Amino acid sequence: MLAAKICAIVIFLLMFGAIITEVLERHITTLVAGLTTMVVVFGICMHSVDAIIKTLNLKALVTLGFWYGGGEESFGINWATIIFIAGMTVMVEGMGHSGFFEWLCLKIAKLVNYKTVALLVCFMAMSAFLAMFIDSITVIMFLAAVTITLAKTLRFDPVPIVLAEIFCANLGGSATMCGDPPNIIIGTALGYSFFDFVTNTGAIAGIALVVVMIYFFLVMRKPLKQSELDRPADIVYPNPSDCIKNKKGFIGSVIVFLTIVALLVTHSITELSVATIGVFATIITIINLLISFGLEDVKIVLKKVDYKTLLFFVGLFVVVAGLEETGCLALVANFIGKVSGGNILVMIAIIIWLSAILSAFVDNIPFAATMVPVIQAMAASTGVPLETLAWTLALGTDIGGSATPIGASANVVGTSLIAKAGHPVGWGKYCKYNAPATIIVITICMLSLFVKYA
Repeated sequence: MLAAKICAIVIFLLMFGAIITEVLERHITTLVAGLTTMVVVFGICMHSVDAIIKTLNLKALVTLGFWYGGGEESFGINWATIIFIAGMTVMVEGMGHSGFFEWLCLKIAKLVNYKTVALLVCFMAMSAFLAMFIDSITVIMFLAAVTITLAKTLRFDPVPIVLAEIFCANLGGSATMCGDPPNIIIGTALGYSFFDFVTNTGAIAGIALVVVMIYFFLVMRKPLKQSELDRPADIVYPNPSDCIKNKKGFIGSVIVFLTIVALLVTHSITELSVATIGVFATIITIINLLISFGLEDVKIVLKKVDYKTLLFFVGLFVVVAGLEETGCLALVANFIGKVSGGNILVMIAIIIWLSAILSAFVDNIPFAATMVPVIQAMAASTGVPLETLAWTLALGTDIGGSATPIGASANVVGTSLIAKAGHPVGWGKYCKYNAPATIIVITICMLSLFVKYA
């Protein structure tokens, strides 16, 4: 078993290093690491076919509990996470195809009379709200693109606003189970509902959002206000209605979105699993596209789905299963338990700051997937409620990633879009705005958890 432990750890570290350095595409890295784990760790070292079968977790797909009534398998490949993300991606791409996001951004801009400071506040709030239901990467792709377009028209620097949008998208994503991939992993693995997240991480994120919006307003208001004063009087403002490519498809996409949100909010009552909701989102989105646009548009939308990310998750879950099956993660859990002395407040402080600091420099998705079985082992060995550690982990990983340009995928996408528009953002400028905001919000989250669980 010692050889299996060593091999599992080496594979994990090499995978993490390859993800950080980007020597290969992320999905290739995790798939190779996952295959190596099954062959070397489970096959050569452990001689365990059962471990391979258990990790592949294909049996879960044909059990009733996976689709209805709860009971999804959390060990190995978490198919519920993968299916749910796939379904939500199809839905979001369908909404984008109808022009929904561009319309929403321009409509809000028009409502505030294109006032730059008001745009900052409204776009921060919209970024956080949309990220509660839609992946933060997608939110930033559309929101940053519209912000850059408006910046060219209204003659203001888009960098401060886009950086604020990035932070608020990550913060908003921490509020719900479907907002950020780490939350989806935590929620599906531990059996928490959309409502569980809203009433725990959501409540804390709401408090933090108010504080961080005040922070960005105070930091950015002067240059934005000046650009508004310097704006030429003969500017032609964009018309939101021009974004709607197909009225029937636009209305249909809104109905699809509201339907899926309703299912997510009530899934603890209906007992529909997130996998079922993901499949349903795909089906009704395709139906709407067929009725409103046609078969060719369905093909266009399905081609835009990020299949590489789904493969990335498959390999990642296998590697983490190798660490769990060999007992490596139990050792980490025991170590944190001993350091904290079993004190719940010390545990919260360690997990939230460890999660935040590491997520600022490494992808928070593999970190969250690795830490889920760790907190399960900690809860079992120390008697600390698992949900306490789960909310701490979710907040730390989701928000900590905001501190640096590489901490979360939304950060990379947002800064790349700004750079393409002729506004390169280095580490200095990015961290100047978002690192202090991250420290402020993580501190608020820690204190809120202290108050709740002291």
